Amino acid sequence: MAKILVVEDDAELSFTIENWLLLEEHVVETVADGNEAVERLKYYKYDLLVLDWQLPGLDGIEILNRYRSSGGAIPVIMLTGKDAIEDKEVGLDAGADDYLTKPFHVKELSARIRALLRRPAAMPANVLVAGDLRIDSAAHKVFRGQDEIHLHPKEFSLIEFLVKHPGRVFSPESLIDHIWSSYSDTSPTNIRAYVAKLRAKIDVEGKPSVIDTVHGVGYKYEQPKD
Repeated sequence: MAKILVVEDDAELSFTIENWLLLEEHVVETVADGNEAVERLKYYKYDLLVLDWQLPGLDGIEILNRYRSSGGAIPVIMLTGKDAIEDKEVGLDAGADDYLTKPFHVKELSARIRALLRRPAAMPANVLVAGDLRIDSAAHKVFRGQDEIHLHPKEFSLIEFLVKHPGRVFSPESLIDHIWSSYSDTSPTNIRAYVAKLRAKIDVEGKPSVIDTVHGVGYKYEQPKD
């Protein structure tokens, strides 16, 4: 699961990309204007950006230049009808990680997204181990031994995210930014309720909770010591 911002002014293409990525269990937000894209990148957190070159307002290259200049580091895939080598150089030199020429099949875009999301250290292999829990990111399942623990989709996203960032403390507000859509009305109170329900499902009586509470700050997963 990744939180992806799609910046594309072709409504039909944007709809197609959004629905395909939603089927792959990503959190997807779409905007059609360059100025709005800059604002979203300024105030919200994403794992990957799909960015069209030609947009109303600011174009994709200007958005990318501003984002990289401000320290933005997430992977970026440029979408464009420009197929000349010189155009690709412009996009890549501006800070794009990949470049996809229109028209393209959404399956190819999806494959490129998976490849880029494998790069960062914070995005490890599909199977994660947290104590005696096994988290299968591809299948969206959690197991203890051979027994599956049935989780709500957001409960799964919550434990997956924390385990992918061991030792880091995340406030409820930060968890909302990373896991929920920016349109969501989820509150810190909701996060506390999700954590309580998740603990009830994954914790073992008599053993420390898989999710640590750092009082007054937030929550973290700490790798068990040998």
